[in-house]
Amino acid sequence: MDCTSVHGILQARILEWLPLHSPRDFPDILTQRLNQDLPHCRQIHYHLSDHFRGEKHLGLQSDLHLSMWSFNHTVSNWPTFSFIGIPGLEAAQIWISIPFCLLYLLALMGNALLLILVKAEHNLHEPQFYFLAVLALTDLGLSLSTMPSVLAIFWFNVHSIGLDACLTQMFFIHTLSSVESGVLVAMAFDRLVAICAPLNYTRILTHSTVACLSGAAVIRGATLVAPLPFLLRTFPFCGANILSHSYCYYPDMLNLACGDIIFSGVYGLVFVLFTFAVDVVFILVSYMKILATVIKLGNQDRNWKSLHTCACHLCTVCVFYLPLISLAVLHHYTQNTSPILFTSMSNAYLLMTPLLNPLVYSLKSRQIQAALRKRFWVQRIIAGE
Repeated sequence: MDCTSVHGILQARILEWLPLHSPRDFPDILTQRLNQDLPHCRQIHYHLSDHFRGEKHLGLQSDLHLSMWSFNHTVSNWPTFSFIGIPGLEAAQIWISIPFCLLYLLALMGNALLLILVKAEHNLHEPQFYFLAVLALTDLGLSLSTMPSVLAIFWFNVHSIGLDACLTQMFFIHTLSSVESGVLVAMAFDRLVAICAPLNYTRILTHSTVACLSGAAVIRGATLVAPLPFLLRTFPFCGANILSHSYCYYPDMLNLACGDIIFSGVYGLVFVLFTFAVDVVFILVSYMKILATVIKLGNQDRNWKSLHTCACHLCTVCVFYLPLISLAVLHHYTQNTSPILFTSMSNAYLLMTPLLNPLVYSLKSRQIQAALRKRFWVQRIIAGE
């Protein structure tokens, strides 16, 4: 059956298909035909686009546009991937870019300010604030890893990225996410020693210990993530290569690969288990031990004040892991998920954590608040003089 026949069948049956298929299935149907006869099947794309110009199917119209764009540029040995952006809101992209740009600026400025405070204030030269500095540095890396592709979509309508650039971005995103999880474990260990073994705190949490724990988090992340790009390079990408995020994400790219992806999928699962799952268990056990110690010592104010110092870290843990878990759930049930919700959660996963961590510590940590007041008070005096 040639493409002209397929075009006629689609034109006759398109209204009958609507109740039976999700609108997001049509790019896959189009992809199958394009794989067989790309030059002549373009008329199918234009016909489908004409039928789905209404607001109800703006998301599909975007998918069709991206699928055709991808095929016009990726029929080669070097595949190109297309970012979906925010389906249905293409006309408002320039306006949507304003809050995104502001959020990125706030994340960069907030984490940079934390680094400056920890370096400049001698009162903050303690293990817990050294870990906070490593966390801020990791958040800066995460923001800088995703910002170019996200803002390129909104500002310049650039929806494409090459394979090498995509793999590089994916490597840094997953490595830095793993490092951040490891730093959260180190911070939980710091609180565990401070509350459960306060007399040994200075002996255990030395500068060398802080450096070793931070270095171990970086080495673990880089070592476990390093095979992921090489695994993806072994696969051909023979479809439309439309990514469901505004950045390159391993499960997303693996779903687009052609061939036997069982081993790569299992390795991805092992990576998650040996990083995030193990880290969550350690953090939970640490705080159970901390709570048991505080209760055992009795209802003394200093004990509960010690427990209050853990509030910042608990908030940071929630800010990091809740979007991560939510995104994993959405990936599992992606067929029933609104495209706008899916895209919003994927952006929140890597944007909210760098944005909220400085705010959490600014509002909860008395030492950080004192350092901020001191710095701004000095600046006001200098400005007045």
